[in-house]
Amino acid sequence: MLTPLFKKNDKKANWLIGIVSAVIILVVASLSRIHPPKFPFDFNVHVFAFINALINSVVAVLLIAGLWSAKQRKYTLHRNIMIAALLLSVLFLVFYISHHLFAGDTKFGDINHDGILSDMEIAAVSNVRTVYFFILASHIILVTVMLPFILFTAYRALIGEYSRHKKLARYTWPLWLYIAITGVVVYWMIMPYYN
Repeated sequence: MLTPLFKKNDKKANWLIGIVSAVIILVVASLSRIHPPKFPFDFNVHVFAFINALINSVVAVLLIAGLWSAKQRKYTLHRNIMIAALLLSVLFLVFYISHHLFAGDTKFGDINHDGILSDMEIAAVSNVRTVYFFILASHIILVTVMLPFILFTAYRALIGEYSRHKKLARYTWPLWLYIAITGVVVYWMIMPYYN
């Protein structure tokens, strides 16, 4: 097994993970209440969403590689892959906030990009709209619920509590993978309605 990277301090970790999770959730939740400022120069702000889709794709691949490396008992490789997945997830958060700050909300099915969904537009996207909102809702709920668990799973590994890490990872890994994949799916589904 690997030498722990950090000294165990559950009390400090609990507070830190709790505060970080709460702040991230509050910031992201407040984005819908902020009116997007104009970008200072001609720039397609939806490039942030595209970058996020790329990041989520890479995170999904890293999660699969992380599982493979753990099963192969290549623990140093596993640790490095999972740290990379965590760091990319932080980068994702920066681009996600940037996108929503500058682009605002996009309405699924807004074919003419006027910000208003007409009955004709809703009929045109039909049941796909329901599928989109199901995927989006499951994605958002899981991100909100899983964020502290993902951090606790990483913490257990970083302090060398590998059996507890493995028990948590059995649940956090597949849900994190689902979050990464549905993030990409949501992007591809909403992309045609960006103005």
